Amino acid sequence: MSLHRGTDRAAKVPEEERAELRRLSLNPFYGEADPVGEMTSAPPTHRLPDGPTPPATAYQLVHDELMLDGNSRLNLATFVTTWMEPQATALMAECRDKNMIDKDEYPRTAELERRCVAMLAALWNAPDPSTAVGCSTTGSSEACMLAGMALKRRWATRNSARYPGSAKPNLVMGVNVQVCWEKFCAFWEVEARQVPMDGDRFHLDPRAAADLCDENTIGVVAVLGSTFDGSYEPVAELCAVLDALQERTGLDVPVHVDGASGAMIAPFLDEDLVWDFRLPRVSSINTSGHKYGLVYPGVGWALWRSPAELPEELVFRVNYLGGDMPTFALNFSRPGAQVVAQYYTFLRLGRDGYRAVQQTARDIATRLAERIEALGDFRLLTRGTELPVFAFTTAPGVTNFDVFDVSRRLREQGWLVPAYTFPANRQDLSVLRIVCRNGFSADLAALLIADLERVLPELRRQERPLDRDKSAATAFHH
Repeated sequence: MSLHRGTDRAAKVPEEERAELRRLSLNPFYGEADPVGEMTSAPPTHRLPDGPTPPATAYQLVHDELMLDGNSRLNLATFVTTWMEPQATALMAECRDKNMIDKDEYPRTAELERRCVAMLAALWNAPDPSTAVGCSTTGSSEACMLAGMALKRRWATRNSARYPGSAKPNLVMGVNVQVCWEKFCAFWEVEARQVPMDGDRFHLDPRAAADLCDENTIGVVAVLGSTFDGSYEPVAELCAVLDALQERTGLDVPVHVDGASGAMIAPFLDEDLVWDFRLPRVSSINTSGHKYGLVYPGVGWALWRSPAELPEELVFRVNYLGGDMPTFALNFSRPGAQVVAQYYTFLRLGRDGYRAVQQTARDIATRLAERIEALGDFRLLTRGTELPVFAFTTAPGVTNFDVFDVSRRLREQGWLVPAYTFPANRQDLSVLRIVCRNGFSADLAALLIADLERVLPELRRQERPLDRDKSAATAFHH
């Protein structure tokens, strides 16, 4: 969550001029019955108004300001769902006042959450889906925090004689992980051991990860779908390397799969890929329901292969229909709307429907990548063949412009295509990334190509890339 300063930009403007600006900020037509008989000036923006504002006026003032936001459907930076069916929207509106934590007050909403967990456990091949444990969260960031907490608590229990005295826990991951893992390590006092990128390898190397493990390692994080380039990390290979490590040293290091995006792609499009609970070393998995789970934000899911992987002391229990309902989450009050929407989407699509939606997104991504490559100005790093996401940079010999110039010019056309620099060991590489989601159609892809072709001639005529503020570059870790 961003931190906002409550400063008034107009504080230095004389009061008389500010009063006139407030008067002119309000359209007289906002007075429904009498254009001159209701409010005569817009309310203040950085302190509470002295009195109430008519609902239509308050709505219009907020609505007009929000017009300056970008169009979410044209945001090719975000993985988050930007389109749902009207029926799903209606269900969410009906449930937005239900508090998910009040399971005894809203038992059917709690039951839908339980069903979603069971469906995901089966989808991810838990040994016994009926005994797998899990919960909904506000998103993958919270789900990752919960998984990390469980890993740390299990490690602390095994090392109670050394912790918290001489032993400091560590977590091994690639440098490409989502920023929530760095937050976890900072908040819960865990050393982050990161495997750097190397050459054309932009994610975790299993052997390098194993080399960083020791008796204080609480686990290794594998990312099924890196936000940097859309590639899957080799989970099965990682587990095999850690199996060999255990045979040599006795170290038993569990794996958590951060499947924020890929855990809702691979089960439908890559059924032969073994990455989930079929691997005994995988103890937990998370995903974002509001990404390729196809639900508006925010909802995520965290699952453990069995109750043994989730320490009992971290589970809180509430009375539910006279029975016992376990809950394990960082947040307390939150709306039930997103969980209901997730269950609706599971029912609405089923396996075949999800397969069709995700295959369409992948097909659009791969074809769009091919068309961008064919322009001759760009080099593809990935092609959208895993996540429907691909990254590309300028082709060798292109010196007139860089990826930041391309991002800027596309933004002028309404497209949000992020440009960013890779992390340690590949900071020399700057790329553009396109995320294809449900709702980004082949027609929109064609319009993007047309706009790209429209701006390229001018970019080619530049003498050199424009100066830019490197601090403004972002990896769009969401």
